[in-house]
Amino acid sequence: MSSIAGEDAAAVAPTTFAPLRNPTFRSIWLAMQVSNLGWLMQTVAISWLMATISTSDLMVALVQASSTLPVFMLSVFVGAIADNYSRRRIMLAGWGLMTIASAMLAGCVALGLVSPWMILGFSFLIASGAALNDPAWQASVGDIVSRRDVPAAVTLLSVGFNTVRTIGPALGGLVVASFGLLTALIVTTLSYLVPLGTIWRRQWKVRSSPLPRESMRTAIYDGLRFTALSSEIKAAIARGTLFGLASIAILALLPLVVRDRLAGGPIAFGIAMAGFGTGAFLAGVANSVFRRILAQERLMTLACLACAACSLSLALTSSVAVAAVALALGGAGWVSAWSGLGVSVQLASPRWVVGRTISIYYALVDGGLAAGSWLWGMVAQNHSLTWALEGSAGALVLVAAAGVLFPLREHRGSEPDPLEEFDAPAVALNLKPRSGPIIVKVEYLIPETHVAPFLDLMRERRHVHSRVGARRWTLQRNLQKPLQWTETFQTPTWTDYLRLNHRLTTADRELDERVFQLHGGEEPPHMTLMIERPTSTARKREPAPYLSRH
Repeated sequence: MSSIAGEDAAAVAPTTFAPLRNPTFRSIWLAMQVSNLGWLMQTVAISWLMATISTSDLMVALVQASSTLPVFMLSVFVGAIADNYSRRRIMLAGWGLMTIASAMLAGCVALGLVSPWMILGFSFLIASGAALNDPAWQASVGDIVSRRDVPAAVTLLSVGFNTVRTIGPALGGLVVASFGLLTALIVTTLSYLVPLGTIWRRQWKVRSSPLPRESMRTAIYDGLRFTALSSEIKAAIARGTLFGLASIAILALLPLVVRDRLAGGPIAFGIAMAGFGTGAFLAGVANSVFRRILAQERLMTLACLACAACSLSLALTSSVAVAAVALALGGAGWVSAWSGLGVSVQLASPRWVVGRTISIYYALVDGGLAAGSWLWGMVAQNHSLTWALEGSAGALVLVAAAGVLFPLREHRGSEPDPLEEFDAPAVALNLKPRSGPIIVKVEYLIPETHVAPFLDLMRERRHVHSRVGARRWTLQRNLQKPLQWTETFQTPTWTDYLRLNHRLTTADRELDERVFQLHGGEEPPHMTLMIERPTSTARKREPAPYLSRH
């Protein structure tokens, strides 16, 4: 694995472009920009096609919803797969689906078989391919680049997309206006072949686990539990979902702004999108500077206010130039918010669960984007476009104020990777991998003077063990021998017990040592391993392998 052991996790890459020194990351990143260019051209083509064949404002807004809903529906499952199978193969499958769906859409346009629901259907399929690719690609960043470069690499993902955004929409509008929708769709399909071929040729090392793969049910449960116990990830998800819900009006309603308020066509739409991309690019390049001089919460607040100003300006202006400037401000806020939230999730996630935490983050955030597209589309259709944009601006101000309830904490650097060095304790039974449940009991002797610090450390220990797989964790004190304390927790199977210990990090082991130092006995704390056997119902006699061979 390319992460460097012992590296300072809190270090920040010297520049935003430092990860490009890695040839594998650089080649895939560049290939992604080619496909991003095609995707943006396709976005212009599909959005403008829908705006021209449908008189429903809601259908136009649903184009954006159809491109985000698959991520909400599939990401949690894809994240579990990405943490248990080859992320590279998952990326290949995603790009393959996107290529096939795009080719089919181009074929339907060529044959004149176009309807609003067909457009939404193919948009949904293309987005489903992206839902397969994105969690695996995001999780692979930490496999490809060093830990020190992860924040810059995550920022580069936004910078790269928004660099292309400066020319992609304008180029898309030009292609649509000059050569037609079919040409734009064919070019997009060809652009998807570039990352597909690059990933096919490239290989990167991934540290494999000595343990068998988790079942989908267990993998999803572990990912959800880790996310629920991480305050950093929960705050990022809450703010990202709210920000997406409020800010997506800028992009979802932009075709209507161009058509109704600016009285423009595809080229005006492309210019407006280019303004958005220019601001996003400039903010992305300066992101490392922003992170050094501004707290993450302050940066998120400014991003929300910038997008609010953009939305309000679009509601009031009828000038393409003014709209482009407002969109540049909105683009700067957009990329600053999303890159900061993405880095927060990456740095709060160990490698064994990063695919799942990223996928859960994207599922909920894209759910907010899809809901926002529907919400602001309904407001525009039932009331007015101005009301929708002004409502978005007001909602973004509230999202900025939501930092009181869901504050984004300072980046503390990547958590150390699990040690994955654990010698299983000797047992008198020849357990199978699925034998269980396993009960772990650790007995401590704690002098009265050490009780308060012991309880503080055990609260932290409970949090650590619960995040990596411990269930039903309890701490008991012996009423007849007050010095004796017993820690108890369970794992569903023997393999889950081994997996729990493989996931513990150096910091977690240091916590154990601090707890053990409070132990007052001459011998170390005594650990007992047991397997639960129900007696309430009849069960088959255990097969021979479970019996002791000693």
